[in-house]
Amino acid sequence: MTRTTRRRFLDLASALAVLPAGGLVQAQTRPSAERTLKVVAPWEVMNLDPGRSGPVFARLEIAETLVEVDDQGQLKPGLAQSWSTSPDGKQWRFVPRPRARFHDGSPVTAEAIASSLQRALAQPGVLRSAGIQEVLAREGQVVLRLTRPFSPLPALLAHSSTLVLAPASFAPDGTVRQLIGSGPYQVVEVNAPQSMRTRRFDGHDGPRPVIEQVDYLGVSRGETRGMLATSGQADLVFTHDPVSFARLRQHRQLVLHTLPLPRTVYLKVNAGHRFLSDLRVRRALSLALDRTGMATAILRSPQAAATQLFPPVLSEWHVPGLAPLTRNLDQARALLRDAGWQPASDGWARRSDGQRFQVTLRTFSDRPELPPLATAIQAQFKAIGVDMAVSVTNAGEIPSGHQDGSLELALVARNYALVPDPLGTLLQDFGPNGGDWGAMGWHSAQVSQTLAAMGQTVDPLRRSALRGSIATVLQAELPLIPVAWYQHSATSSHRLRNVSIDPLERSYRISRMGWAG
Repeated sequence: MTRTTRRRFLDLASALAVLPAGGLVQAQTRPSAERTLKVVAPWEVMNLDPGRSGPVFARLEIAETLVEVDDQGQLKPGLAQSWSTSPDGKQWRFVPRPRARFHDGSPVTAEAIASSLQRALAQPGVLRSAGIQEVLAREGQVVLRLTRPFSPLPALLAHSSTLVLAPASFAPDGTVRQLIGSGPYQVVEVNAPQSMRTRRFDGHDGPRPVIEQVDYLGVSRGETRGMLATSGQADLVFTHDPVSFARLRQHRQLVLHTLPLPRTVYLKVNAGHRFLSDLRVRRALSLALDRTGMATAILRSPQAAATQLFPPVLSEWHVPGLAPLTRNLDQARALLRDAGWQPASDGWARRSDGQRFQVTLRTFSDRPELPPLATAIQAQFKAIGVDMAVSVTNAGEIPSGHQDGSLELALVARNYALVPDPLGTLLQDFGPNGGDWGAMGWHSAQVSQTLAAMGQTVDPLRRSALRGSIATVLQAELPLIPVAWYQHSATSSHRLRNVSIDPLERSYRISRMGWAG
């Protein structure tokens, strides 16, 4: 271990053992529990707004959404015990759980929910795609009126950006000043962006958790997360480097959990770029990828090689009969030549004016497999004469590069179950202007029309045909170039019992856990 790595490890271990006060602090009386569950994951607490850090708050069970999801992706009651829609599909009613209370003791009323959702609707996010005209409270129910029928609306209300907060959470200007949710755990303090502490909320109307106190630490470096797990400094650690799986499995004090997720690693392509706008070039890049080799050597899972955008775990969207993406270097080179890129004596593809095919790929290390995958892709593109530089930066550089047009390529991982119906995510990714994590410089009228049609039908056969149409266009046009399907991972200490991994990565399920012995 280098001096720098050792110092970073000790600093982070100290932060995990004793959370410092400061930063964004929301303090309450500290519980007297002798045992504190220490959780480590890649994600920092950027601020208290569910639109920014909602996934962390949802996974730690601090706040709730109106609708929840089971392990099979089916919708179930959350803060709403039931819901219904009008015959024309333009009005939805949600009935709140009658005994639900916020952490400040106030009741979870239809008025409080409507106010929280109105704020979420005013911000960029999934609700913008639903055509919501107004959100209001009527006769103890939350009413959403739409400009058009939109059948996946309940699925959108399971997204973490729609977490419901108490009215006292908000400052007069609408910013979140305190994180007051209704989940089984309440905030003790937040030390943004790195850490937070929660404790059991005894006023929750659900089963009483065994775990009383939780310390959460956001650590972006996969190597450091692994050390915190193996040293015993953390009880529950999420998202390990696949290269470390064998070592973690052999550790006597740890249990390694892995399972496939509805997440795909892909190349986000700026299809408006002067080099990448040509479909022949995008196809050449796809044909240059050794997906099986990368899945085997880096992900330690040959079956993770992506042959299309949607993984098999998304059974309704995965199309078994779709012609698979494969590797063929000869075809890739031929396509580049057809597009005007000739191999030069220095090995690089060049245009007739001597311009070299040179691009930059951005990625980030929060998901530890992305940088080594990027390095492998760099070598594979070099084999067809494409000079690709790799920039490992923070995840925020991807959406900012999309918005300012500077992004050329990005290697990212996209969870298609952030909204239980993937349609909600696809509407964000393939709209007229693309999406921060989706298409860039590419638009398909057919895809837009098909997505809109899906939002207006509940007929399963019709929706199945529409899904197949979308998958076929994306496979042919390659606005995103699939690389691999994702394996989720976590380690738990033998001190814990009843540990399970959420296949949709919505919750850490701390309320279900207990102490062993």
